[in-house]
Amino acid sequence: MSRLVIAEKPSVAASLAKVLKASARKDGYFEGNGWIVSWCVGHLVELEPPESYDEKYKKWRREDLPILPDHWRYAVSASTKKQFGILKKLMERSDVDRLCCATDAGREGELIFRLVYHQAHCKKPFDRLWISSMEDSAIQEGFASLRPSKDYDALYEAALCRERADWIVGMNATRLYSCLYGSTLNVGRVMTPTLAMLVEREQSIRDFVPETFYTVQLQSDGLKASGRKYKDRIEAEELAERCRSEGQMSVTKVVTKDKSEKPPLLYDLTSLQRDANKILGYSAQQTLDYLQSLYEKKLVTYPRTDSRYLTEDMAAGLPQLAKTAASALEYPDLVSVNAKQVINNAKVSDHHAVIPTREVSIAKIRELPKGEAEILKLVTVRLLCAVGLPCRFTETTVTITCAGETFSIRGKQILDPGWKAVMNHYYPAKEKEETVPDVQEGQVLAISNTEVKEGKTKPAQHYTEGSLLRAMETAGAEDIPEETERKGLGTPATRAGTIEKLIQKGFVIRSGDKKTKILLPTEKGTSLIAVMPEKLKSPMMTAEWEQKLLDMEHHSYDSGRFMGEIGAFVQDLIDNQKAEQNIPGLASGGEKLGICPVCGAEIIERKQSYSCTNRDCRFALWKDNRFLQSIGKNLTRDLAVKLISGEKIKLKKCVSRKSGKTFDAVISVTADAEGKASFSMELPQKGGRK
Repeated sequence: MSRLVIAEKPSVAASLAKVLKASARKDGYFEGNGWIVSWCVGHLVELEPPESYDEKYKKWRREDLPILPDHWRYAVSASTKKQFGILKKLMERSDVDRLCCATDAGREGELIFRLVYHQAHCKKPFDRLWISSMEDSAIQEGFASLRPSKDYDALYEAALCRERADWIVGMNATRLYSCLYGSTLNVGRVMTPTLAMLVEREQSIRDFVPETFYTVQLQSDGLKASGRKYKDRIEAEELAERCRSEGQMSVTKVVTKDKSEKPPLLYDLTSLQRDANKILGYSAQQTLDYLQSLYEKKLVTYPRTDSRYLTEDMAAGLPQLAKTAASALEYPDLVSVNAKQVINNAKVSDHHAVIPTREVSIAKIRELPKGEAEILKLVTVRLLCAVGLPCRFTETTVTITCAGETFSIRGKQILDPGWKAVMNHYYPAKEKEETVPDVQEGQVLAISNTEVKEGKTKPAQHYTEGSLLRAMETAGAEDIPEETERKGLGTPATRAGTIEKLIQKGFVIRSGDKKTKILLPTEKGTSLIAVMPEKLKSPMMTAEWEQKLLDMEHHSYDSGRFMGEIGAFVQDLIDNQKAEQNIPGLASGGEKLGICPVCGAEIIERKQSYSCTNRDCRFALWKDNRFLQSIGKNLTRDLAVKLISGEKIKLKKCVSRKSGKTFDAVISVTADAEGKASFSMELPQKGGRK
């Protein structure tokens, strides 16, 4: 008999098959040694669209909302039907008596496998492989300790509710606002609050009014001391004049403290994406793609993690891993490895932090494409930093008095760079070490120069991908329970996709060069947030969901109750939301010209056309209309309204482009096979014939 193992991706399946010695490559799977290893290619089975429940949902109409399926329908993705067919046949094989779920260890991985399992109507028992590394030893240990599938039933139920709730909110809210404003406006539980953060940041920058302030600076033999800020320049000038008159200043206090800066934590996906954006200029999606490829090449551990710690069982192997990492980077000065500071079982849920594996080497790094090599280097440097010594320094504060006012100067001197020696070796810091001249309390110093410095308060900075990722990660965190699997907006794996979708849908643009690229909301994005109710644009909804999903995983919250609350929320939204007029970037109800003959959505007037509000529909009447221009006519608004309604319009004194002669004609518009507008013309003849 054989056991069927189902992974999430072909590359992962290949790694599992190698360890299991299933060496015979077949069409869509590996086989051998009593094992069959196949894969899912991500989401093979997906929720069906609304129109699969009722034909009327092909047309986007407010009166048909809400869409709340009683029995959920799933379908195999068109692009993955072949692989699903292979998996179904493998599940049905008489020699397969048991399965193993080897998809990614987490909520989404559980969902991917179970949907395929149920769609194939499989009833055979299965176990769960739960690993965080694709190294051979980790795979061997995982298969030696497979877990019962029932241990993850609640995880699957929570995943199912999350997927269906997102579908209900996204599908209904998108259709509602698209109908209200006459253009496709995508709304989602994660996407909309993320857009709201961008819009609110830009609004605060636009509304910011800089305030001018003034400080007095005193100098003496390399020492520069600054006083407090003044709003009134005259006050600052008066103080400067008094200091010039006195000509000297007194050192009243010198405080020197020895301090240390702890090494940084290891990377989770989001913190790595932030640093990759800041240091290398990579987008969040690029970083995830490079990291995924490195994982599949066995050079890093599981990428989609939200933990920054390792587990106790990994402590013993850390010194050797650090030496391997230092050798791969050709770093000569590895001093010590402090494993304890990166170990914390309580802060590791599904997967530990992202670290390089023992497979990393100089030769393998040199063989990698540039992007992958740079990300692997960043991960490896972080490991060496995280297990390094603290950076020790002295911080000196000197307090000075002159003319009855207090001035100060601060300095910092590095005693032992510790972990920063590694960081600065590969990514040199731009900040300079500031030293303070050797002065003593009670010492009187001659003033060599007195100056009034002008400054201005600054607004918050525009979001970069790195800072937005951080904001998404922490959004609503104070309202999300500590033990929750997912904190903030989205998951480590989906945040990059959310940013890309906002850009793709025209709500956000990237601006600036590679290293300083910022994210800016468009007029459309800003206007969408202006009409959103607080519930949809606040991270609080995610916080509430995650608490309930966590309780569901712990068997303390009912899934039926959760889905009922989602339905009630959507119903309330539909019942109470009305279109607001004159919102820049959004169409309003008054601009609707008719019903689309193809899909039944609204037709509105745009800058260059009279077109369908359903972005998936291709029906449009272009104002710069070649057909009408060929007979000497223009497409007016009134004419467009009549043509859209299906009327046949009689036009007098049309002009033939070839002969210059005039004639009368009857024109109409229908839709061709592709849904595009197609003009027809009839020429009345004598005797009533056409």
